[in-house]
Amino acid sequence: MRLGVLDVGSNTVHLLAMDAHPGARPLPAHSHKTELRLAQLLDADGAIGPEGVDRLVATVAEAVQAAEDKGCEEVLAFATSAVRDATNADEVLGRVRAETGVDLAVLSGEEEARLTFLAARRWFGWSAGKLLLLDIGGGSLEIALGLDEEPAAAVSLPLGAGRLTAGWLPGGPDRPADPAGLRELRRYVRAGIARTVGEFSRHGRPDRVVATSKTFKQLARIAGAARSAEGLYTRRTLSAAALGEWVPKLATMTAEERGHLPGVSPDRAGQLLAGALVAEGAMDLFGITELEICPWALREGVILRRLDHLPAERIALS
Repeated sequence: MRLGVLDVGSNTVHLLAMDAHPGARPLPAHSHKTELRLAQLLDADGAIGPEGVDRLVATVAEAVQAAEDKGCEEVLAFATSAVRDATNADEVLGRVRAETGVDLAVLSGEEEARLTFLAARRWFGWSAGKLLLLDIGGGSLEIALGLDEEPAAAVSLPLGAGRLTAGWLPGGPDRPADPAGLRELRRYVRAGIARTVGEFSRHGRPDRVVATSKTFKQLARIAGAARSAEGLYTRRTLSAAALGEWVPKLATMTAEERGHLPGVSPDRAGQLLAGALVAEGAMDLFGITELEICPWALREGVILRRLDHLPAERIALS
């Protein structure tokens, strides 16, 4: 069957059409992505403004049409931290439902962490042992740890790259970050992560550390990891040492200059520095010397969970 996953995230609205059936890996068939930056469209009261809501409704409608055109039997639609944290979330969800027919499920931060962990577990398999997962999104940082498909510990922190950039690094794209503001952000990030370390430490050291998200992929690429053109199954890693060398370099660069780095998309270059501070803080505080990039993340986790819950008669027919 062909399933669509519609992910309304803090940075993008992303429809991924995948051919999937129980017992097999989901195969991507079509991708439809629009940059919205919802996390940066919040007003002073924490609400998504009228322009942002209008753009979201129009983008969801386009994605639904794309899913229909590509033959998706079902669209699993969900929203993450930007909508979850908006003070007018109910109003936003109501308008999307009324004008597009899409009933967006709002994932909690913990659900987001658990579904992403499921995707990583399925990708690396049981032989990976105890996994520690890090995922930096536009609005939040997810951390999960465990031996099974359900993590033993999972948290979501408001430390997304887009959120931190908008709130702490408001400088324009044509000048580097202010050093004083950067130090304050570094302290804030590390204090937030440090509060969670004890919860994970009591479960013991992980056998393998993995990371998902565009932020980690871009950081790994500028640190020397293989290009995406070299294939999905090429092993890609990011070391704490390499990241430590790049953070001060990124701090002296403008967003435009970061956009010319290998693997960095211009539309994400502005928030790469904040994401790098989160990655560096997490790796340092959790004692991680190296992590591996996982190609699967939240969208694949949603698909896998849906396949796990298909009724037996549907599985037999497929």
